[in-house]
Amino acid sequence: MIRNDRASHPSRSLLATALLSAGLALASGCAAAQTATEVELARKLDRLAAELAEVKAQLSALQQQRQTTAGAPAPAGGTAATTSTAQAAAPVVAAAPVPAERGGLLGPNTILTSYGEINLNRPTHRKQDAQADIRRFVLGYEHRFDEKTKVVTELEVEHAVSSASDPGEVEVEQAYIEHQFNETWSARAGLFLIPAGLLNEHHEPTSFYGVERNFVETAIIPSTWREGGIQVVGAFENGVTVQAGLSTGFNLGKWDAASTEGRDSPLGSIHQEMAQAKAGDLALFGAVNWRGVPGLLVGASVFSGQAGQGQTAVKGRVTLWDLHARWTPGAWDLSTVYTRGTISNTAALNATLIGNPTLIPRVFDGFYVQAAYKLWTSGDYALAPFVRWEQFNTAKAYADLGQGLTPDATRNEQVWTFGANFQLTPNVVLKADYQRFREATDQNRVNLGLGWNF
Repeated sequence: MIRNDRASHPSRSLLATALLSAGLALASGCAAAQTATEVELARKLDRLAAELAEVKAQLSALQQQRQTTAGAPAPAGGTAATTSTAQAAAPVVAAAPVPAERGGLLGPNTILTSYGEINLNRPTHRKQDAQADIRRFVLGYEHRFDEKTKVVTELEVEHAVSSASDPGEVEVEQAYIEHQFNETWSARAGLFLIPAGLLNEHHEPTSFYGVERNFVETAIIPSTWREGGIQVVGAFENGVTVQAGLSTGFNLGKWDAASTEGRDSPLGSIHQEMAQAKAGDLALFGAVNWRGVPGLLVGASVFSGQAGQGQTAVKGRVTLWDLHARWTPGAWDLSTVYTRGTISNTAALNATLIGNPTLIPRVFDGFYVQAAYKLWTSGDYALAPFVRWEQFNTAKAYADLGQGLTPDATRNEQVWTFGANFQLTPNVVLKADYQRFREATDQNRVNLGLGWNF
């Protein structure tokens, strides 16, 4: 049998390393206090807190592993405790409104991840349309091949059941290899989330306010938007993170002018999701985020590429960009996003679609502002009311097709959302909100939600 004193050596060693690192970091901070600014010191403390949180998670995992193996017979030739190098933290584009430790170790090199959402939507004037749904359930894992190289994957099931006669979908949300070259630079290759806005890369239910994801970052920036390709990531000491790469793009050949799908989300309707994606035309993307002041994030992104995919003589370029900011002073959490998309040559593209209800728009955009306040906390419990105002238009302008043929631009939709997130633990959240629409008033609704993430 494995003895408890020997099995605990990795935990003690890891804890000692963490305490020594903390002492050295604090000592270094004190020595530099006379010359460093308060901003630089706060950034060092933030990094130290993240490292200690990671050590805490690994200590917990090692304790679980010890409990699992305590009753197992020792292998022939004796036993030897195994430790692994601490996993390097991946650059983060946006912090979650509710802190959440994500990932449980299956072993020294493998982490299991998951998140899920169960929602209830009830229109205030149409009781018959009330709907309960397992919106999504995701399982993923990260496996570290060595201290510099890992694989990240996620498999998602939407709407509980997927078949030819059911509304559900099964999809690979992420599947990429990441290699860390040094403390600053890393690279990814495979299927990954595009760094756009505040939500796309960080869309777990504990990472946003409200039962449903906001409309600006679903109708204009499609969620969850992922492409296959390569990208480089740089995280600098001055608080700047940059991401840039080459990837697959959109496919205008998928536009269905006979349906309303393109009206709901222009780019969502022509997103290829790496499912035998047409790759005749590739796209370039980039994002930059700055965290030079504790609690403040300011950033921007751009994505652009031809979307004809060689299927027609007419080429159309899709370009989407955004500006975003988030500030968390004390108990407040304030955020905003503006995004704008364009498709070129839509007059020629629409020439063969005239007469259908949904032509290709030339411009679409959206904007929101949101404020949340952590009103009450007790242990892991936390109550955070919030309010969000957003305006978006999926068909803001059409190219001129001639008198009587050019569709009218749609009116801006405005939505107010009032609600609260109640945190049971850092990994479990209960949500409730009310949404009021200015144009589609029949969509006014009450929403309830349950979400988790680890």
